Amino acid sequence: MNGLAQTSHPTARPATPDDAPELVRLRMLMFSTLDRIQRPGPWQAACEAELRERLGQDPTLAAYVIDASHGLAASAIGTITRSLPAPGNPSGLSGYIQSVVTEPAYRRRGYARATTQELLAWFNQRGCCRVELHASPAAEPLYRSLGFIDSPDVAMIWRPNEGLRTRLVLPTFTPHSR
Repeated sequence: MNGLAQTSHPTARPATPDDAPELVRLRMLMFSTLDRIQRPGPWQAACEAELRERLGQDPTLAAYVIDASHGLAASAIGTITRSLPAPGNPSGLSGYIQSVVTEPAYRRRGYARATTQELLAWFNQRGCCRVELHASPAAEPLYRSLGFIDSPDVAMIWRPNEGLRTRLVLPTFTPHSR
């Protein structure tokens, strides 16, 4: 089964480098769905090149897809990062779901669930103790049903190209005189 038939259990497959153009197209759809400005540009070619290079070769990247009659109907892409082990993450491995998106014509068929479940199994098989994602309000019920919870962690982002939002005052170093 390739996920084309409407069944209660669609089957997702691992993406291959040949799926890269469609994965980029679906990511663009995701960004537009999240009310972000569609900005076709160099990021698309860079993303496609990265997916072509890493899919099936890099153990820190995976994508699962469901085929449509022309292209892909749905995808989920995730990455693994390694940091220092900690009490809540003894392996130091964390997963991040980069994107989950389904073409509008294929929604409400369980495709996002199927691709995300495959991705979660992939993270689990690799020892990730934590998987994060950013959810749209429409997708929150799906992620909650898969066991995601609200994080008490406060996320902060620093983007050097956007400038400092607040002025940082750092202590000055004064050598002690003896």
